[in-house]
Amino acid sequence: MIFHANGTGGRAMEELIDQGAIDGVLDLTTTELADELCGGKLSAGPHRLEAAGARGLPQVVLPGAMDMVNFGPPETVPPKYAERRLYRHSPTTTLMRTTVDENHILGRWVGEKLAKAIGPAVLILPLLGFSEYDREGGVFHDPEADGAFMAAAVTALGAHAPVVRLNHTINDPACADRAVALLLERMR
Repeated sequence: MIFHANGTGGRAMEELIDQGAIDGVLDLTTTELADELCGGKLSAGPHRLEAAGARGLPQVVLPGAMDMVNFGPPETVPPKYAERRLYRHSPTTTLMRTTVDENHILGRWVGEKLAKAIGPAVLILPLLGFSEYDREGGVFHDPEADGAFMAAAVTALGAHAPVVRLNHTINDPACADRAVALLLERMR
């Protein structure tokens, strides 16, 4: 099953995992957590990324789009974010770049959630960017903010699960290939 990272999709995935309808999780876009932190429109709630770990399911997490928060049209962006780096993705979606401080919190959240997993889990870190916008030359390229996420995630995760660092952007086919291979290994 495929679940879009649009709030509803993340909640539906977590609910189906809780119900026992899913045997393994390849989680490629955790941006709903950024929306939860910053008040974006696509939050799946505070328990996103918890059900698979609680049920002991094999899971591979490749934290996509952690560089952005989703809002509606530009006029819906809260005034407190008026001076932030914004990008109009479409007429109905304005994206906001996450900061170093926000990424530190998000990385800690991801690491802590995976550290609680009672089943086999792995975290993949795409060292060259969490989205197409985050790659070198992209509107959200910010290695310092990305590094804050990665450092906090690794620290919070500790020795509870392996971390795989890939010298690619998240959209590079090598990331997808590695993520699938790691999930299949854990499901055997």
